[in-house]
Amino acid sequence: MLRPKVLLLHGWGGSDYPHWQSWLAGELAKDYGQVCFPLLDNPHFPTKNRWMKQVKEILEEFNPDVVICHSMANSLWFHLCEEAEIKAVKRLLLVSPPRNNLDLRQIKTFYPAPFPKKLHAKEVTLVTSTDDPYLTQDEAKEMSIALSAPMKVIQKGGHLNAESGYGEWPWVLQWVKQAK
Repeated sequence: MLRPKVLLLHGWGGSDYPHWQSWLAGELAKDYGQVCFPLLDNPHFPTKNRWMKQVKEILEEFNPDVVICHSMANSLWFHLCEEAEIKAVKRLLLVSPPRNNLDLRQIKTFYPAPFPKKLHAKEVTLVTSTDDPYLTQDEAKEMSIALSAPMKVIQKGGHLNAESGYGEWPWVLQWVKQAK
C-alpha cells in the first residue's frame, strides 16, 4: 500500500502533545507513514517571513502529498499561495483557520491574510467549529466560498485543539488514509 507523505503545520505556539496534530504524527509514524511535523521557528513569537522561508524549504525537500494546517498555519499557507511558487499537493486540510484580519499584537505579521486565488492543492477541505473564538460561522462560510472549499462543521468543537478536547481525532486519521 502506498502511503502519502504528510506535512503537518502547527499554529501559534505549536501543537505539542496532547494536541491532535501530535497524536496524528505518532499514528502515521506507527504505520510506517512518511510524516514531517516540524517545530516552526520561535512558535510563541513567530514572524511570517521566517515561517514562510522555513516552510518553503520543507516543501522543496520533503515534497508532501498531503498538507494539514491548524490555526495560524492556514494563514501562513494563504500567504505562501499568494507570494511563493509552490508545488501543488494532492490534498490540503485547513483546520480551524482564524479570520483573515485577526488583530493580535504577537502575530501581527501574519495579518491580514489574503484569500488566495489558488490553494495549490487538487483537493481541499475546510474544517471549522460552531464556537471557535477566532472564526465565526458567518466568517467560515465566507471563507469556504472565497476558497471554493467544501466545509465540515464540528458542533461545539472550540478551536479544535487540545484545550477543546481534540487529542485523539480518528476522523483526521481516516481523512489522511483516504489519500490516493
